[in-house]
Amino acid sequence: MTETPVRPMRADARRNYEALVAAARQVLTERGSEAAMEEIARRADVGVGTLYRHFPRRIDLVEAVYREDVDGIVALATDVSTLDPWDALVAWLQGFVRYAEAKPTFLTELHEAFEKCPDLAVSSRERIAAAVGGVLARAQEAGVARADLGPSDLMQLVGGMCMARNATLEQNERLLTFVLDGIRAQG
Repeated sequence: MTETPVRPMRADARRNYEALVAAARQVLTERGSEAAMEEIARRADVGVGTLYRHFPRRIDLVEAVYREDVDGIVALATDVSTLDPWDALVAWLQGFVRYAEAKPTFLTELHEAFEKCPDLAVSSRERIAAAVGGVLARAQEAGVARADLGPSDLMQLVGGMCMARNATLEQNERLLTFVLDGIRAQG
């Protein structure tokens, strides 16, 4: 069976799509499951019909926000590759803390997205693990990160810390300094 090629979006449709995803990220972060689709459309400065043309169901919008966020944290691994290995690891982990900041507020919606599309959670986790794995391996090869630390260990430390429902960004940034102290190779 051959797939039908997807036509590229017109420029105005692309702008509306991007505005909707950005607005949804803001509203979901602020209101979580109480986020109203009408408010998202209003913040994106588009009509509700435009929102539903792009995202027929609320879960489609949540999924788009999550996919874009994962794309961003994965791309960060490449962006930091020009830094020295320790600074790259620190920058990536700081980016991960910011990435994870909003997730607890719309965790219910994310779970629904994962149920609808189980591969989304698995593939996202794998992509994030590969990204941090590359950054961590570089730091380990340079001798600045503990050699006995694996990417899954690091994600358990930082991811678990970030998913606490009552944690604040400021607290997680402060806690990250303790994690960094613990994973730095002793000299």
